[in-house]
Amino acid sequence: MLPPPKRVNVLGIPVDCVDMARTLDQVRALASGNRAGCILAVNPEKVIAAQSEPVLRRALESAALLIPDGIGVVWAVRLLWKEHIARVPGAELMPAICAASAAEGYRLFLFGASEEVNAQAVAELQRQHPGIGIVGRHHGYVNEAGMAAVIDAINRSGANVLFVALGSPKQELWMEKYLPQLPGIRVCQGVGGTFDVIAGRVRRAPLAVRRVNLEWFYRLLTQPQRALRQAAIPRFAWQVVRAWLARPSQPAPGANGG
Repeated sequence: MLPPPKRVNVLGIPVDCVDMARTLDQVRALASGNRAGCILAVNPEKVIAAQSEPVLRRALESAALLIPDGIGVVWAVRLLWKEHIARVPGAELMPAICAASAAEGYRLFLFGASEEVNAQAVAELQRQHPGIGIVGRHHGYVNEAGMAAVIDAINRSGANVLFVALGSPKQELWMEKYLPQLPGIRVCQGVGGTFDVIAGRVRRAPLAVRRVNLEWFYRLLTQPQRALRQAAIPRFAWQVVRAWLARPSQPAPGANGG
């Protein structure tokens, strides 16, 4: 049995010390397990939000895998814990799981986004990955009265991997409430706006920008409506610096008083 990755604390919020390869190993282990495991992304905005939202904090603390989705979280872990982790963007993890679907026997269900975006994402994934095991899909514009039908559709599909694209914190709250009603699901990833990216509705930053870890800045320039949400980034950075400065000083090598 694959041991769980090391889990550390960033400003009171947990995150796992993984890279993409380790994450995919954990996905494989969860898929072969006997109960559902949630995969949630951790980024600076979510850390700040979870500090004041107990329900979101509880969802993160109970997740099976917490991927370091934001570069700010990666830097914080390296600075505060000296762990050399790597960024695992949720927008890259979902396609990686889809690419492995046929070989690993993953049966996928896509829930969330609009009907048009959901359908386009499925069509694009099927185009990119012949043989992919998509067994069902449903848009995310569902009220409480209609949720029983969605749960029934997921259960009847035979899916063991569920992608939930409702945005944060709505998707985390949905997973906490409804995952117990989905006995066949083994892996449940909250993917935010990833369906829009796969469907071609939203463009990720160019590869050169991602390589220098400025994807967050590109998203701010291309989606100025994110400005309020990304205001959490400087707050996060300042809190990390304060936490680093507040660490107990380490004695110099050999300084044992003798």
